[in-house]
Amino acid sequence: MPIFAANWKMYKTFSETSKFIDEFKANFKSFNKSKVEAVICPPFTSLSKAAEKLAGTEFSLGAQNMNAEKEGAFTGEISPAMLLEFGVKYVIIGHSERRAYYNETDASVNKKLKFAMANNLLPILCVGETIGEREAGKTESKIQNQIKEDFGGISEQDAEKIVIAYEPIWAIGTGKNATSKDAVDVVNFIRKTISEIYSKPLSEKIRVQYGGSVKPENIVEYMKDETIDGALIGGASLEAAKFIKICESVL
Repeated sequence: MPIFAANWKMYKTFSETSKFIDEFKANFKSFNKSKVEAVICPPFTSLSKAAEKLAGTEFSLGAQNMNAEKEGAFTGEISPAMLLEFGVKYVIIGHSERRAYYNETDASVNKKLKFAMANNLLPILCVGETIGEREAGKTESKIQNQIKEDFGGISEQDAEKIVIAYEPIWAIGTGKNATSKDAVDVVNFIRKTISEIYSKPLSEKIRVQYGGSVKPENIVEYMKDETIDGALIGGASLEAAKFIKICESVL
């Protein structure tokens, strides 16, 4: 089933979150959970309001990050237990901005993946290449290395729960986006890598999204190929009408 996740990053206050979800619920009348899953990932400060507003709906709540420790002296961090109190179902792990600005590595991403699943949180794992790596023909080697290290020591049973988001770093927040063929080629390569690590059945079952300047105007093109299972959306998800159009692209 396609999964569309709204990554709000460091946008929207408590009150703005309330307003967005009210508009989202009022206008997303064609929602069908048997056909699509919609996830909203607000800032930590808005989780309580989002949880309140999403209660009793078919929409899922996600978080943008988590620490790989149960508790402790980790100023500014948040634990799985804190997220679970708000009914969080998904957590984004390894976003390129976390890797670039906060020095997250594949080793720390791997630790977070394991801890998330041990605490009944479903990870949305981000992988992708820089423009330099792409131009040097290193897209496949970069993503293969990321997946192998990020999935290290994770059982096939747990791996099945992970959503992979292919986000070419050069397309995030730049207005540039990979062509549908580029996205399909990389997503198929991701599935091939999963098949080599685990099995062909898992490579066909695991959900793989595309992310990177996704908007209503291009989502249909990406969703034409069944190998892409939805999208991780940044800027376009900040407007309820746009996020609804993206989610409705498969209905």
